[in-house]
Amino acid sequence: MTAGAGGRLLGVDWGERRIGLALSDETQTLAQPLATLTRRSGKRFPMTHLLAHIEAHQVVSVVVGLPLDASGTEGPAAQAARELAGAIQRRSGRPVELWDERFTTARARQAVHEMGGKTRGREGELDALAATLLLQHYLDARRGSAT
Repeated sequence: MTAGAGGRLLGVDWGERRIGLALSDETQTLAQPLATLTRRSGKRFPMTHLLAHIEAHQVVSVVVGLPLDASGTEGPAAQAARELAGAIQRRSGRPVELWDERFTTARARQAVHEMGGKTRGREGELDALAATLLLQHYLDARRGSAT
């Protein structure tokens, strides 16, 4: 999927309990928070809900955050993200790309604090914001304007 092809992209910030979702505009310029999916302990990933978002928003491609550790190596969380990306691609029929998501949640938390907001009790909003940061960074990098 090239950034110039057009159509909405879905950003997925994967977590054990919550999955943040973000959506790009049709021109793949701006990302915005979409939703947060919750996975109850011992339950499977809410794939049906994710696929519903993909269909409802006519998503052409999906970007899944790859949670590397601080040194850039992959651990169990990164392997789980790779498995999720494969499942999304198989089930949705859309191309899926993995993107380094190191520190997106920390950056989302910092941004809320800098704006004078509170993060306690707002984890779902933070996950959607982290997905937005992930997707925006991806979009910017594809246009060559990442910071």
